[in-house]
Amino acid sequence: MQREEAGLRIKELQNQLHYYNEQYYQHHNSVVSDYEFDQLLEELIGLEAAFPEFRTPDSPSQRVGGTITKEFPTVYHRFPMLSLGNTYSEEELQEFDARVAKALGSEAYEYFCELKFDGVALSLTYENGVLVQGATRGDGVRGDDITPNVRTINTIPLRVNAQGMPQTFEVRGEAFMPLSSFTRINREREEKGEALLANPRNATSGTLKMQDSAIVAQRKLDCYVYSLLSDQLQLNTHADAIALLEKAGFNVSPTYRLCRSIQDVIKYIEEWEFKRTELPLETDGIVIKVNSLAQQSRLGFTAKSPRWAIAFKYKAKSVATQLNDIEYNVGRTGAVTPVAHLEPVLLAGTVVKRASVHNANFIADMDLRRGDTVYIEKGGEIIPKITGVEFSKRKPDSMPIVFPEHCPVCGTGLVRKEGEAAHYCPNERGCPPQIKAKLEHFIQRRAMNIEGIGERTIEQLYERGLVHTVADLYKLTYDEVFALEGFKELSTQNLLAGIDQSRQAPFENVLFGLGIRYVGRTVAEKLARSFGSIDRLAQASFEELISVPEIGERIAQSILDFFSQPEHKQLVQELKDAGLQFETTKQAEAPADGPLTGKTFVVSGVFANYGRDEIKEVIAQHGGKVTSSISSKLDYLLAGENMGPAKKQKAEAAGVSIITEEEFRSMIGIES
Repeated sequence: MQREEAGLRIKELQNQLHYYNEQYYQHHNSVVSDYEFDQLLEELIGLEAAFPEFRTPDSPSQRVGGTITKEFPTVYHRFPMLSLGNTYSEEELQEFDARVAKALGSEAYEYFCELKFDGVALSLTYENGVLVQGATRGDGVRGDDITPNVRTINTIPLRVNAQGMPQTFEVRGEAFMPLSSFTRINREREEKGEALLANPRNATSGTLKMQDSAIVAQRKLDCYVYSLLSDQLQLNTHADAIALLEKAGFNVSPTYRLCRSIQDVIKYIEEWEFKRTELPLETDGIVIKVNSLAQQSRLGFTAKSPRWAIAFKYKAKSVATQLNDIEYNVGRTGAVTPVAHLEPVLLAGTVVKRASVHNANFIADMDLRRGDTVYIEKGGEIIPKITGVEFSKRKPDSMPIVFPEHCPVCGTGLVRKEGEAAHYCPNERGCPPQIKAKLEHFIQRRAMNIEGIGERTIEQLYERGLVHTVADLYKLTYDEVFALEGFKELSTQNLLAGIDQSRQAPFENVLFGLGIRYVGRTVAEKLARSFGSIDRLAQASFEELISVPEIGERIAQSILDFFSQPEHKQLVQELKDAGLQFETTKQAEAPADGPLTGKTFVVSGVFANYGRDEIKEVIAQHGGKVTSSISSKLDYLLAGENMGPAKKQKAEAAGVSIITEEEFRSMIGIES
């Protein structure tokens, strides 16, 4: 494709995808299927990689991330981001109202009330309708520029075209992790034996400060906006500003209300005390603002907070109940997770019977004992957790809970690796819950997406001895499935068709489905793109593995351990024989006469203009090839910042040319 033609197609795709995004996220209207959208987005990403001069900051491709940020620049807020004064009592709200009334004299006033979302405050700056900067609150005067990460949040518009918006304006909002995402991530971390995220707010904060925006995109953060600021605005009320934000397509929570008096405010607070638990995110209070902007200006500020606003915070709901027992569950990777069984108790509108106690360290640190009276709260408003023990009520003959030394199901001795919190059952081929969990992992949507099989079906297949490994799924016969409880002709055909269809699942899905410890979906995609096939991955050295972005020593060692075991090699061979895909089909087509044709590269370090995967695609699209090892046959070591010294020394010893990012861009015809 010629340069001019590519530029026109890129612009067309950008406009098309912007429209689809706006319809989906602002108007809840699915104009095209997910598949069609993904195909168009993949085409755009490929064209922008080949012709990066046409990539714009507001391109929909920026939603998927890929930017590597070595450090976050400090930026100064044009309008200081002050904190709010807060209260937990109705009496102090009445006192706040009395101060407002006194300061405004005989003027009438009203309040704008909105839920206080427990996330991370963001400052979003737009120029000529395009998002140019996303920053954290920091100390209120200056924060961190996290623009690449902010662009991955789908509900934050990359550009707006609404009438009435000034040339330059700032939007304030609260980034948050939906509770569904928080629960999913913790479930995955628990399976891996990693420490659980404490709460959605901390998880959001940590995610926004990640260096790789592609990982941020995977976490699917969201954002509600609540303020519009500009020297060029002529509005009368905060409600007018919110209406303008809604008109412009920003994501405003529809839970706000205009209240004529402090009594109406108190009714609003009471209404949402329990109703807020039905929302898909964590909340911790209500923000009350004087609605008139002119009155806000006259009320002014203290040194730390505005006099025209206050936050009412709900008290954390905590109740006492009895710890009856500890149950030990075995997961897919063999991780043994203790779960507390409680005397049922009402907490935040639901009856709680179980609570997570994480691992042996938690039990020991809390000194938990059966029969103890314990205090529980809902972490993130959804996950019950034990927060303390009422020692004054402890029975004198109680004994400390001792974490089991053997698997509670198969009896195998548990192991605990140095530096890890979890205990593991190593009997992966003979421990029933591990086997069934591996099967459930393999068939899930993000892996092989086999329809017609659920947890109950897997239970039957295992109990009848029909399926012991995932490869056995591809050996099932019509008669075997038809004989299962609840199966008739159509359901049998659907299940077998689902298994057959899964043979077409791409390599990264199969790799994720294998369930290698620490290899989640994102890591599987990185490995598939970097090595291209299961054979090359299985033969990779430790050094080659850790050279892949996001692959640390622990993941690399886990991959080496997996492929060193004969039973895993046999499993892969059986799946190959069954016709599964073990090579990537997403290799870029290299032009026959590109400027890099016939040249091989090793890529190492962090780059200013490209993500690591992106620069590999650019090499391929200009005719070059990327390899993972350095030898005398290699043409170039493309060196970014923070490249490991060992690679540099090895390249120098082999006589390989070491080039910078600027030299590389010159080779493909881009002037820096």
